[in-house]
Amino acid sequence: MGNTKSGALSKEILEELQLNTKFTQEELCTWYQSFLKECPSGRISKKQFESIYSKFFPDADPKAYAQHVFRSFDANNDGTLDFKEYMIALHMTSSGKANQKLEWAFCLYDVDGNGTINKKEVLEIITAIFKMINAEDQKHLPEDENTPEKRTNKIWVYFGKKDDGKSHFT
Repeated sequence: MGNTKSGALSKEILEELQLNTKFTQEELCTWYQSFLKECPSGRISKKQFESIYSKFFPDADPKAYAQHVFRSFDANNDGTLDFKEYMIALHMTSSGKANQKLEWAFCLYDVDGNGTINKKEVLEIITAIFKMINAEDQKHLPEDENTPEKRTNKIWVYFGKKDDGKSHFT
């Protein structure tokens, strides 16, 4: 990553992020300084990420979903997000190209990382999403998707999969 002692972002990381995101050098340097203020170690732990997510969903339980999102952003699987992973994730989810967003969504749903998505994995993600919807709002969902199981079945049918089928997106 950058040299956290001086607070400077390495030239290599800066150039790579400029090539792979919409952010300018000035924006990246500003983001980096803010990132270091919040995460002096230069890394966001899974627990910190869950805490950040919980602030966006104060009346729900976003922990399970936050863990899946974190996993999908942790490109090197080291259990933390460094600045580069953080900025690529921010870019990809906010203004990335459609294919980048689809690749990220696939990684999110491919819970075991084997390159396929099965119905159990879809149910796991949908259940995590439902935990972020308060009970009152869940009451207003359409009858055919008002539980994680129903919503998963609807998605699975939409993609034309049988119960034991797997989705491969390449």
